[in-house]
Amino acid sequence: MSKEILINDLVVRFANVNGTGSASANNMFAKSVFRMGLPVSPKNIFPSNIQGLPTWYEVRVSEKGYLGRREGVDIMVAINAQSMVKDVQEVKSGGYLIYDSTKQLSEDLIREDIHYIGIPMIQLCMENYADSRQHMLLKNVIYVGALAALVNIDVEILEQLIQEQFKKKEKLIPGNIQALHLGIKYATEHFVCPLPIHLEKRDLVGDRILVEGNNACGLGALFAGATVGSWYPITPSTSVMNAFEKWCNKYRIDPDTGKKNFAIVQAEDELAAIGMVLGATWNGARAFTATSGPGVSLMSEFLGLSYFAEIPAVLIDVQRSGPSTGMPTRTQQSDVLAAAFASHGDTKHILLFPANPTECFDFTVIAFDLAERFQTAVIMLTDLDLGMNDHLCKPFAWDEEKKYDRGKVLSAKDLDEMSFGRYLDVDGDGIPYRTIPGTHPTKGSFFTRGSSRDEYAKYTEDGDVYARNMDRLVKKWNTAKTHVPAPEITIHNPDANIGIIYFGTSSYAAQETVDLLREKNIHVNEMRMLSFPFSDDVKQFIDRHEQIFVIEQNRDAQFRSLLMIELDINPNKLKKVLQYNGMPITAAFIYQSILAQIK
Repeated sequence: MSKEILINDLVVRFANVNGTGSASANNMFAKSVFRMGLPVSPKNIFPSNIQGLPTWYEVRVSEKGYLGRREGVDIMVAINAQSMVKDVQEVKSGGYLIYDSTKQLSEDLIREDIHYIGIPMIQLCMENYADSRQHMLLKNVIYVGALAALVNIDVEILEQLIQEQFKKKEKLIPGNIQALHLGIKYATEHFVCPLPIHLEKRDLVGDRILVEGNNACGLGALFAGATVGSWYPITPSTSVMNAFEKWCNKYRIDPDTGKKNFAIVQAEDELAAIGMVLGATWNGARAFTATSGPGVSLMSEFLGLSYFAEIPAVLIDVQRSGPSTGMPTRTQQSDVLAAAFASHGDTKHILLFPANPTECFDFTVIAFDLAERFQTAVIMLTDLDLGMNDHLCKPFAWDEEKKYDRGKVLSAKDLDEMSFGRYLDVDGDGIPYRTIPGTHPTKGSFFTRGSSRDEYAKYTEDGDVYARNMDRLVKKWNTAKTHVPAPEITIHNPDANIGIIYFGTSSYAAQETVDLLREKNIHVNEMRMLSFPFSDDVKQFIDRHEQIFVIEQNRDAQFRSLLMIELDINPNKLKKVLQYNGMPITAAFIYQSILAQIK
């Protein structure tokens, strides 16, 4: 059997049982690769229960810098007997399977085209540790040590990571370092190390960081000036509010008095959570909530109120597989239409589509500015992959000179000098002026309602007045087209007649696909969507190409539908590239799908 030499180009997958402490060990492996200066992309594939079911952790290393998930496993660390049959089949021909050889491997798990590396993990634990609980936990560190020897990871890096991980529990450090070296020692004594598939140090990371998108959103909300967060727990968005609370406890507590300069409320349900946001923002605070698809469904009534009564709100939707409960711990991009048109009637919401944690931070700040500028709900669509996995990204940056855009908020002096009409279009941009309660003792008050009213907030059922208000909202929507983040357009070849459109975490694989197609002498131009409503640039990009492939992770081509609805595009021109199995889309999948449809 041939042993192909691959340096800094591999996929390692760990197959474990949820709740056995494997996550920290697997994450330690990914971080060690990162500290070797190599681009790394880890994916945690976990069940929706607390413990007992199969879980996988996948790490891609790419010297070329590709960060999307890649199909095929070069090295499988197969620890879970429940999933062993499937795990063995996932290994590429010529690849390696690392397993616990304390027990003999069943004959039905033997393939002639892969290599087997047995490490007696439990046996080594039993020989060196008396506590049975330690056996379950430290076997994970043993296989990390063995893997370190096999793929050539710097041991000093791993030792440093252990020390950092247990800095508050120092008594655990010696045992973990011992387990690490048990794995290293066994692998080096029984196998040729390193394997032909291995790693070498590089300087390809630069100043980039490794961070989860949800953590970035929480920090972004802090920097955006948010002081109120209301939420109801739901996978995979809960850690957004956890992060916000963490950062608030660090930076929003008065050091002299101990007073908290923030309010975080776990509501009784999602409907209450968004209602609290609207109440807080109506009263002048910057407030937000975070949820996933089922929460968006429940929040739709209040989102309609936000749109029609023109109350700012920020919602972070960390998308997961639907419909209904779906697969709570799998990723999708399937809330596009639900978010864009949440509520009934003629309703449209501003959407933002970050592709990495840096944009999660930046776009969260932008979301608050847009919400107050346009007095409406702004929904940022991330997904489970982006929110709950570490991603390699640029460091977050903050302009100390930045001023928040509070929009058209009138002061007491303004009210003394003008005639106030809450829904009056004074400037011709469709955006009215608003007041914050308590600004003036006698002027600027109005009744906030979700029913029809005139320009001065007076209730009316006059159809012409209602239509006039709806037309003004369209004018405001058109104004927003020039304020939301513009699409990122890359023209590789001015003569190319094929274009691809993508957004969010599909970006990683889509950009890699461009290189794959170029190798086949197929040239495409690309447009990464950052927001909705669509600017004129979007229509111009579509018009200049004969075929457009719209790449997204849902069954019904929701983003394609949004393009057709808003821009009146011929459906035949927009080709579907759809993956919806709950796993992050891959370049190989996109590549094959495009090849099959090219005219």
